[in-house]
Amino acid sequence: MNNILLFAAGSLKGAFGPLLTAFQAQSDCGVEAVFGPAGLLRQRIEKGESPHIFASANLAHPQRLVDLRLAQRVESFAGNRLCATVRNVAGLTEPPLLEVLLDSRWRVATSTPGADPSGDYAQQLFDRLEGAMPGQGEALRSRALALVGGADSAPVPQDRLAAEYLINSGQADIFLGYASYGTALARYPELAVRQLPPPLVIEADYGLCLLAPQAQPLAEFILAEQGQAILREQGFLSSKQDTSGTYALTCL
Repeated sequence: MNNILLFAAGSLKGAFGPLLTAFQAQSDCGVEAVFGPAGLLRQRIEKGESPHIFASANLAHPQRLVDLRLAQRVESFAGNRLCATVRNVAGLTEPPLLEVLLDSRWRVATSTPGADPSGDYAQQLFDRLEGAMPGQGEALRSRALALVGGADSAPVPQDRLAAEYLINSGQADIFLGYASYGTALARYPELAVRQLPPPLVIEADYGLCLLAPQAQPLAEFILAEQGQAILREQGFLSSKQDTSGTYALTCL
């Protein structure tokens, strides 16, 4: 059996469990997966580590590898959205979410911009809010705490979700993260997941790039209908990529 080394954004860990199981059941390829903040994984690749495929929570990090001629192209393979997980108390669940975010009583946490695309999407939210309500976006940006996803961030325990851990450990009242975690977070009655209002919806576009030919079957599986269906079942939005066609799952 040939092995594929995958570097993938941490937000893909839950979805890639069943996806990789399905892929390996249909091919002669084994997959070793390393999950983490996509920006930090990209830096590891630039410093010389050699995964065969890289799946990021944005397009910019794989595009950087294309610009460095480490990959030929970026393929969009899934979508996501930013949402807010809040402590399940009336002051955080009953008022409009925008009002909650602008209330300086509440501690807002994000992932780390630059290191983790989730943090970059939070910055996009602040930018959009600033455009609509001058001064308010910058005020929120200055209050926001980048508590996870950075090179020097305190680690989140392995069996905990970032939003759940930060809120239940008393470090934040609100966490801006991905909507794909909604089903998993619904298991915690002390939390509530709230969607951003339409003018402030921030969409995430996930991209992958092939770094070695032996990973081509995995890339094609992710982009094909079965891989896309698994991602949708796990809370991700459909890819903009055309996933029609069939692929031969044979490692090179």
